[in-house]
Amino acid sequence: MIKKTPFDQHKRQRRIILITVCIALMAVIASVSGLNVAQPKLAAEFNASQHTILWMINIYTISLAALLLPLGAVGDRLGRKPMLLAGLVIFGAASVMSGLTTSSIIMLAARLLSGIGAAMIMPVTLAVITSTFPNEERSKAIGVWTGVAGGGGILGMYLSAVLVDLANWRWLFALPILLAIVAIALTLRFIPDSREKTVHRFDIVGSLLSIIAMIGIVFTLHEAPGQGWDNPMALISLIIGIAAVFGFVLWELRQQEPLLDIRLFRKRGLSSGSVSLLTIFGVQAGIFVVLFPYFQGVLGWSGLRSTLAMMPMALLMMLASGLAPVAAARIGSRSTMAVGVIFGGVGAALMATLVSVDGGYLSVLPGMLAMGFGMGLTMTPSTEAIILALPIERQGVASALNDVTRELGTALGVALLGALVTAGYSNAIDRRLDQIPTGTAALAREGIANALIAAEGAGSQSAILIRIARESFVYGWQQAMWAGAGVMAILFVYILARGPRTVKANQVVNE
Repeated sequence: MIKKTPFDQHKRQRRIILITVCIALMAVIASVSGLNVAQPKLAAEFNASQHTILWMINIYTISLAALLLPLGAVGDRLGRKPMLLAGLVIFGAASVMSGLTTSSIIMLAARLLSGIGAAMIMPVTLAVITSTFPNEERSKAIGVWTGVAGGGGILGMYLSAVLVDLANWRWLFALPILLAIVAIALTLRFIPDSREKTVHRFDIVGSLLSIIAMIGIVFTLHEAPGQGWDNPMALISLIIGIAAVFGFVLWELRQQEPLLDIRLFRKRGLSSGSVSLLTIFGVQAGIFVVLFPYFQGVLGWSGLRSTLAMMPMALLMMLASGLAPVAAARIGSRSTMAVGVIFGGVGAALMATLVSVDGGYLSVLPGMLAMGFGMGLTMTPSTEAIILALPIERQGVASALNDVTRELGTALGVALLGALVTAGYSNAIDRRLDQIPTGTAALAREGIANALIAAEGAGSQSAILIRIARESFVYGWQQAMWAGAGVMAILFVYILARGPRTVKANQVVNE
């Protein structure tokens, strides 16, 4: 019988710690996308407008993005284990509240609380890894974390779609509740506590400015595509957000112990890692936005089947995230990130050139696979570059910055690529509705889903209208995918110029 050494026991404990934080992270990620699959049922249940339903989804992501940085810093000071436990309790209780709600107002309040709990959980999960794992194991652990962060949303969406189809929309919250309970139990037993030792006061002004900045910018990105970029609320929100960003930068530069040391962005790792994650998650989120209408509107698939169709991309992304540390150790972080970006750009180009109305799933699958692999390969070294730029006692802030970058990128991608698809669809369909009755044509111009509804009452012209709508959507899709490929090409050049120089003994050279 082989006796386990203390090293083996410590390694096993670190493995359990990694499982624990990934379970907590999965609960947060699954809740970001889960509610999307139940929009029609929520509207019927609460007799709510589409605007209200979108707020039920967006209030979670806005509160999460806005509070990540200050709550990450609070976790550094008060202790990461207490912060993780408090966040899991708030998140779990809010998820129970969401599942039992009887009105839109209660649902909005519950989702707000869920976002607050998630903002307490998410930075701590990565900070626990960086403060617990030794250098030789940290890259692999971060690879697992980034795989869950990148692919977990699709997995959570698929499980949510299954629950909605087989049971009831209220069962959507069963998964986050279960994950929160398991994470609480494991955290109490296995997660060590760590905290920052400092004599300086907490940066309250910087925290408030960061919150205002994130709310202003993310609110605009969520609202402007639907309400119009000239909408007064969207414009005011954007102006406030940008002003708060400038105020935050000026304030932080004057502080002896800032919430986030802006000067650190001079380091290659922090700047290139942040730009990479912002871009990668932006393109990924934008692609997800157009994939679902393609599957449902062009191919005529159900929500469950559409979600299942995205699983190969998610699984390959998670696999590549695990392989990235091995690649980075051999060819360097910058080269690994660059190769990943090339795959991502090729994937977007493939989806732009191969997609068609008649091509079906196989016309988009090659691009999805290339995109998933490339993104997974880029995310891990980008994340590691960010967290290694800050000292170990500030890992909550480093992790929060990493998460803020992801959330902001997601909001940007949805807004910009979604707008390109909408504009492309409108331009293409406008030229082809001359023979369609005015009322039916007006409804068709609003989007492919509306066009399919209008086609039901179009009589003999139904098949023609469906074909026109689907071809117009594919045209808009192609514009968005070419834009995504262009953005990835720019990112590739940037990484070659400013990416982390190399990896030595699992340490990124950031200077």
